[in-house]
Amino acid sequence: MKHTLAALFAASTLVTGGTAVSETLTMSSWVPPTHFLYTDILKPWTDQVADVTEGRVNVMILPAALGSPPQHWELARTGVADITWGNFTYEPERFVSMWFAEFPNMGTDAEAQSVALWRTYQDYLTSHPAYAGVHMLGVGMFGGGQLHHGKQTITTPDQIAGQKFRMGGPIQEQLLTSLSAVPVAAPATKAYEMLDSGVIDGSLHTMESVVNFRLAESLEHHTIFPNGFYDATFFIAMNGPRWDGLAQADKDAIASISGEALSAAWGKQFNIQNAAAFEKLGAAGHDIVDASPELIGAVDAIYDTMVNDWVAAAQADGVSDPKAMLNAFQASYTSLAAK
Repeated sequence: MKHTLAALFAASTLVTGGTAVSETLTMSSWVPPTHFLYTDILKPWTDQVADVTEGRVNVMILPAALGSPPQHWELARTGVADITWGNFTYEPERFVSMWFAEFPNMGTDAEAQSVALWRTYQDYLTSHPAYAGVHMLGVGMFGGGQLHHGKQTITTPDQIAGQKFRMGGPIQEQLLTSLSAVPVAAPATKAYEMLDSGVIDGSLHTMESVVNFRLAESLEHHTIFPNGFYDATFFIAMNGPRWDGLAQADKDAIASISGEALSAAWGKQFNIQNAAAFEKLGAAGHDIVDASPELIGAVDAIYDTMVNDWVAAAQADGVSDPKAMLNAFQASYTSLAAK
């Protein structure tokens, strides 16, 4: 497949009369072209690549994903696609070093989060073996996931106990289990049918995904944690050798619109989408309530345990000072969110 794509999309530089004409990079994306991730983040960035390289480098978003969402890091690392995006959460064993950013209380300003995560990655993780083989173009977070239920208001620990929630990843699983809820692992795309069939009572999402995954009729009760119930971490990554093969002038040009700039653009769009979803769901008469101090306190206690467990796991995974990395992220986020 890799060689076929290279031939189809001119993965090698075209030369006419000794002058480089253009180079086309392939991007695999697993959301439909109507999703805001495609229309407002990925596509504008690909247009910028063509602009800043004066047409020497173009990025083609393929009409269909080349693999499942959890496969997208490996697709980039092995060069099946030149560029991919995805969720670090989908490979928790590989990305132990990223768990900290998915904890509760990581904030609700996705732009500040995403920039803080980029800076933290640059300062602490670029040489970590988990990230070898790719060139990171940007990272992102989504501004705090919340708790959503199909039938009842949930504000206290006793109300969440025994309820079945769709979730993804070990952090969300630990949160729910520690609150005596029942975690049910499944992708967000399965939430509607699981709610409809009664397999789950609720689901963990950002506010925007309740709208964008068309779950508003199934999830009418929303419990809001002021600093987020949990979060998720994302990447936009390019095959390392493919990046290395670009002309230095083009690498410099692409770098100028990537990294912190692309991470900020990612977070900005999630802020816009989450705010719009709050307004839309509120206008539709949904039950949007704050978590009680008792529930927030229970989550805070779980957070403390999570941090201690993760520090040990991250040290075993090769992170030299996990607590310093977490503190650096939080300090950066606090500073950025205050602006």
